Amino acid sequence: MANTYQNLQKSHPCFGGNKNTVGRIHLPVSPGCNISCKFCDRRINDEEERPGVTSKVLTPSQALEVLDKALTLCPEITVAGIAGPGDTLATDYALETFRLVKEHHPELIKCMSTNGLLLFERADEIIEIGVESVTVTVNAVDPEIEAKLNRWILYHGRIYEGVQAAEILIENQLKGIKKIADAGITVKVNTVLVPNINGAHIEDIAKAVKEAGACIYNIIPLIPQSELSHETAPVCQEIDEARTMAGKHIDVFRHCQHCRADAVGMLGGKDFGDMIYQRRIAGSDTFSHG
Repeated sequence: MANTYQNLQKSHPCFGGNKNTVGRIHLPVSPGCNISCKFCDRRINDEEERPGVTSKVLTPSQALEVLDKALTLCPEITVAGIAGPGDTLATDYALETFRLVKEHHPELIKCMSTNGLLLFERADEIIEIGVESVTVTVNAVDPEIEAKLNRWILYHGRIYEGVQAAEILIENQLKGIKKIADAGITVKVNTVLVPNINGAHIEDIAKAVKEAGACIYNIIPLIPQSELSHETAPVCQEIDEARTMAGKHIDVFRHCQHCRADAVGMLGGKDFGDMIYQRRIAGSDTFSHG
């Protein structure tokens, strides 16, 4: 791969690139998901600044039009990313979009986020398209803990629940990370920190994903909502302790922002989304599982 982890640290704002000189766009082309997370609340609206939220879901061809317009408005954009609102591998739209990006804007870094359920199975496509960076959300490597965070998974047309679902997910995540990392793709792992569930498990996760080939690890504090609305969001001390434990095994990312699935522009700077997307009425929810 042309972009090693060290190169991404300079050219990708989410890996530490200078936020004043490099920007990113998230193309919201993935409408559905194959996992039901207990903390997930994905919505289509204009107000919330958090992952999983978008103003609308685009087709791959619409995404290319949006990308062209965004590059005119913000030529500092170096990264075309896809982070939802659903899972990028649950449907074909993300990979179709990346093929268009590769054809029309080969200079852009292609990055994607996934829950990793289908990462191993679709790794060859990701490698062939030339995706430089993949972020995998791994919330546990112990099935008993993972089962407390998800309701079910949809895998090859069948619903799995509980520990059985967790075992399938964790195995596929770690195998997938290893396969794409061995191919030269930079892997970042996100973990949603739920102190009462996986707070004491962070070091185990960091060690496992590092051994599988991940380069960098990111702690995302829980936003209490959906079935985990009763859980308490981690305080700064808990986040810092989790980062310290993870840092024994892997580089830890420390300046993540809760970016929307349709974010456009510079981190911490102007977001050009209101100039690109036709805004929708807040609260309409068209996100689907499956």
